[in-house]
Amino acid sequence: MPDGEAWADATAMLEDGTEDVLVTNEMPFGLWHPTRHMFNVDRAREWANLHERSLDALSRLPVRSVISSRPILSGNRLVNEAFAPVDSQYHFLHQKHYFPAENGWQEQAWFETAKEGFDVAAVAGVTVGVLLCTELMFPEKARWLGQLGADLIAVPRATGTDHRMWRTAASMAAIVSGAYVVSSNRVGQYDAAAPNFGGGGIVVDADGQEVAMANRHQPAVRVGIDKALSAAAKSKYPVYVR
Repeated sequence: MPDGEAWADATAMLEDGTEDVLVTNEMPFGLWHPTRHMFNVDRAREWANLHERSLDALSRLPVRSVISSRPILSGNRLVNEAFAPVDSQYHFLHQKHYFPAENGWQEQAWFETAKEGFDVAAVAGVTVGVLLCTELMFPEKARWLGQLGADLIAVPRATGTDHRMWRTAASMAAIVSGAYVVSSNRVGQYDAAAPNFGGGGIVVDADGQEVAMANRHQPAVRVGIDKALSAAAKSKYPVYVR
């Protein structure tokens, strides 16, 4: 929730105000609702409203910008929209295109895509692209963002306790794009119907080397984005291959 003791603890690490960009997990506020196949419009509206109220809390964090995502009601479903509040202004970044459909992650029944496309945007002096959770499994999208000039691919996610595929996918996304890949994940299990989210934030540099993983002892990881390294990586194999 965007207030109270838990929020204060989670954001206390930012008090020195030296970060340019904070990457959060996917739709970070409230419970995780798409655990069952049947879409529930009341729960969807409550979840969307909570994230709408949370925009103010995110914009007041002592960082230049935040990259996050939120559910927004759209027709008879939700959209999962990545955004960045910059100087208290809301900047649209991307809407999720690929949705799993299995126990715990019945997103196909809950979400649609209203704004298509994968693009980059300038955020706090960095060229950023976003892949939302499952989209990391499609390296052609990371490659496309790299061709558009992305220095950073942010990957908010909500995944389980097995990190093997996600670490591999993050490294592959960096290898084919020449961009840094930074992913943040949910933690914990809220009830028996919900997945057990496994944390494990991942940081991969523009050469595809995993440089850090978050864990319960180090829940936040800082990394410097070297735009010269990203530019150089785009001239190397396999990024330059057309």
